[in-house]
Amino acid sequence: MQFLTRTRTALTAVLLTGLALSGCSVLGSDANSPSAAGQAKAGADPSSSTDSDVPYDVVPLLKPAKRYYGAAVEGAPTSMKGVDAYTRMTGKQPNLIEYYAGWGDGFDASGVRKAWKEGAMTLMSWEPSDTTLADIAAGRSDAYLKKYATAVRKLNLPVVIDFADEFNGHWEKWGTKYATAEEYVAAWRHIHDTFIDAGASNVIWAWSPNIINPVKSVKLKPYYPGDAYVDWVGLVGYWTIDQDGAFDSVFGPTRDEIRTFTKKPMILVETAAMAGARRRADIRNLFEGVEADGNMIGFIWFNHRKRADWRLEASPLALQEFKRLAADDRFGFDVRKP
Repeated sequence: MQFLTRTRTALTAVLLTGLALSGCSVLGSDANSPSAAGQAKAGADPSSSTDSDVPYDVVPLLKPAKRYYGAAVEGAPTSMKGVDAYTRMTGKQPNLIEYYAGWGDGFDASGVRKAWKEGAMTLMSWEPSDTTLADIAAGRSDAYLKKYATAVRKLNLPVVIDFADEFNGHWEKWGTKYATAEEYVAAWRHIHDTFIDAGASNVIWAWSPNIINPVKSVKLKPYYPGDAYVDWVGLVGYWTIDQDGAFDSVFGPTRDEIRTFTKKPMILVETAAMAGARRRADIRNLFEGVEADGNMIGFIWFNHRKRADWRLEASPLALQEFKRLAADDRFGFDVRKP
């Protein structure tokens, strides 16, 4: 149903463009100029003309042949200096850059464009800290939402939006202490529908619970907005020294529960391993576990110091292991040519 929504949006835009322009290219009369339709296809670069009437086709990016090799680094994507340093450190350029935005922040179109020009798509973790899910669902942020969706559509590059992740945890302001599953689903669907109404079908929607290990009593199915509203299932989970480091021990229980109600592609939207003697083994488990699961499309390494030092550079020997495994051609690809 999600695919059909995207297709209808694109077809409507094509028909309207044809009627309005009588067959003329929206970029002018230059016979050598690519058409808007050509630019909107995945693999093209519409960043030089962001007002295309045809939405960017994100379908080839939903489950690509190779795995996403992502990173969350300081300052990105507003500045790509941290990403460039991460690339030199690990020997491979990330093709998915995660950043965090508060509710009320404007869309970082410039940062998204910078990342795209370096061959990376952005994933925005959108955190509704200064509002409630009930208010969002009731339309009290609609002016902001419509403005945001319009800006995303105007840029017309593929972006991933991860709204209110870790919702099954009690530690977030939108988590189980502050909102019900019904309020969460209603807010998610309202945001999604607002973007679709604005024509912003160039968004990949990532629904991202925390792994259930610390919150086993919270069932995930009531929080699921439905396959028509979700493109990816993102998992937030870390290797810590007080747990079994096997991939299936960290992510298996959550993965198995989710697969009882959806088969959407999965991605680790936020992960890392705690520094220490076991870190090299944990990194091996990360790469091997993602590769072994045919429905797991990649990971994003959280390269920050927050509550613990998750940065790869904090452990030189583990970094060398990470660099060795990252060289595998199965991880990483140019998102502009999936």
